[in-house]
Amino acid sequence: MADLDKLPPSSRLLHWLVAALMLGLAGMGLYMSRTEAWALYPWHKSLGVIALLFIALRLGQRLRLGLPDPVQATSPALHLAARWAHGALLALTLLMPLSGMLFSGASGHGFGVFGLTLVPHQDDPAKPGEVLPYNATLADLGHQAHHWLGYLLLLLVALHVLAALKHHVIDRDRTLLRMLGRKDG
Repeated sequence: MADLDKLPPSSRLLHWLVAALMLGLAGMGLYMSRTEAWALYPWHKSLGVIALLFIALRLGQRLRLGLPDPVQATSPALHLAARWAHGALLALTLLMPLSGMLFSGASGHGFGVFGLTLVPHQDDPAKPGEVLPYNATLADLGHQAHHWLGYLLLLLVALHVLAALKHHVIDRDRTLLRMLGRKDG
């Protein structure tokens, strides 16, 4: 059985911070794409770049510490499925901001962090008011990846939440409590 000290406070903090950022960005992205809320795009891009920094920290920590042991014995198949699911969640959280940056940057729309330009906007000199893509093929690849990986991420997050609730309600183990940093239960 794993101890709380196998899950340092920084792991829990990064988990919940990345979760909040990704869910917030997903909600914002869905809203923007359905309502054409253009004013939100700079916020979405800025928060996506900031999320990438926290995701990189989380990835580094995960590579250094590995996954914590399960709080109770489980079948090898279930343990393998959990490891794959956690790996897929981490990979998707990394790919979402990267694909968004590829889409926005390659399409000529550029991106930055709250006014600090990282990839400049590229106006089309032949068509005033329009954007000239740096690379339309990469922009389309980034757009498709951002779109479909976003839905896949939301699906895996839903399964992750259901698994946490199963641990807490059905199995009555300490998995969820450990992620909340609680020693009681």
